[in-house]
Amino acid sequence: MGSVTPLSASSERAGRPRVGFLGVGWIGRDRMRAIVESRTVEPAAIVDPSPEMAAAASELAPEAAVVSSLDALLDERLDGIVIATPSALHAAQSIMALDRGIAVFCQKPLGRSRNEAAAVIEAARRADRLLAVDLSYRYTSAMQKIRNLIVSGELGTVFAVDLTFHNAFGPGKPWFYDKALSGGGCVIDLGVHLIDLLLWTLDFPDVVRVESSLFSNGAPIRRDSDKVEDYAVATIELSSGVIGRVACSWRLHAGWEAIIAADFYGTEGGASLRNVNGSFLDFTAERHRGTERELLVSPPDRWGGRAAAAWAQRLAATEGFDRENENLITVADVLDRIYGR
Repeated sequence: MGSVTPLSASSERAGRPRVGFLGVGWIGRDRMRAIVESRTVEPAAIVDPSPEMAAAASELAPEAAVVSSLDALLDERLDGIVIATPSALHAAQSIMALDRGIAVFCQKPLGRSRNEAAAVIEAARRADRLLAVDLSYRYTSAMQKIRNLIVSGELGTVFAVDLTFHNAFGPGKPWFYDKALSGGGCVIDLGVHLIDLLLWTLDFPDVVRVESSLFSNGAPIRRDSDKVEDYAVATIELSSGVIGRVACSWRLHAGWEAIIAADFYGTEGGASLRNVNGSFLDFTAERHRGTERELLVSPPDRWGGRAAAAWAQRLAATEGFDRENENLITVADVLDRIYGR
């Protein structure tokens, strides 16, 4: 990502919503950068337990106050808040903000379970405030192109989808490995993106069947085990007849830092998203006709902060509750079913 020119004191302020940033580690700061660059809102306040992280974030918006707690952040007359904290905190922090009339942009997952996600969405509905979750792979140019192909009918009837997210590394923070805090392992961390892409691309048909197998250190584990999985496969059958197959992992000996793919098979053709040479950021999109391949999208593509910037633009347009948030409950429900909850 390129450098950012901080907002100046002479920036136009009239009508710009005030936004606070809760958690400005690598991902939180990256999303903050995208929002600052959008120049649609006023960065008002920052909080992070790490003084170093808070200081780095202040370089993006020197006029934003650095405060010591979520309560202090919510007292800063905010219109919106960006939440990038551990998963166990997402639902409660989102509800606290929404109950104060503050719009929310939250890192995934919105909650550790369907019930947590549904509670946040109910709070957004009750407050009539904008809510969005950082399901960022929707915003890659590659997936946008593939979805347009499918919606236009150019692939015919899509009947099968294969989705993969293998990560040669595991998370570095201990809370990821505590299921009570994280909600699960690689499925809720990485697979949530795959489930969302499957359902979003096909316009959220009903889910009629979910089957899954979970592994930890190469051994099968019960779906309701207290252990977190580091490898998982799931089959998701949709009311449209589509069969989706999802596979994801941490620390897999896959030969690359990451393998990320989404393959859509239709009666008149196929389309595939692929990461390039193990990259987490660079993707291609191809259209397939039999053995022929047509390249549709290739890097570079600065997509990482697009979801955050889109939320900021909608906030500036004074949008309220979005009924499409109900789809977030569907994604959370599939996660629960994979975990046997």
